[in-house]
Amino acid sequence: MSKARFIHFYDYVNHPYKKVREALRLNTLAVFQNATKTAAKRAKDVSSELYMNIGGIEVGTDISLSVTGFESKPKEINSPPKTIIKIEWAATKRPGLFPVMKAELAIYPLTATETQLDLSGNYEVPLGKLGEALDSVVGHRIVEVSVHRFINDVAAYLRVELSK
Repeated sequence: MSKARFIHFYDYVNHPYKKVREALRLNTLAVFQNATKTAAKRAKDVSSELYMNIGGIEVGTDISLSVTGFESKPKEINSPPKTIIKIEWAATKRPGLFPVMKAELAIYPLTATETQLDLSGNYEVPLGKLGEALDSVVGHRIVEVSVHRFINDVAAYLRVELSK
């Protein structure tokens, strides 16, 4: 594997922090899986969990996603309460061809009725020097779009599910 590359994206959910935190605390993996499957269905590609559109062609892969930690931090003088969910994912088929992601999803209140979802982490570029060359040309853009779509899909899913 090559050196890790940093990535950061965020979105928000128009529901109170406690409600969002509880939904993720109770069903973290189910929320992630349902969000990505729901988005994949909208894209007419039910087999993909992470996907993107490149020049009109849908590209995607099933991933194995795991939650490696869940931490709640209380409100402090200069910061709101925060929940950190540590996650990792890798492609289930041909994992040596796709980046491996290790990330933290920070959840915290923006207002009384809005919650921020802030995903930051590192991905390992596969395929050694060849992978690094591909990543510098186009690979990082593919990862960025996939991760951005992931956080947007999770936020969209929570907006709908928590409104029910």
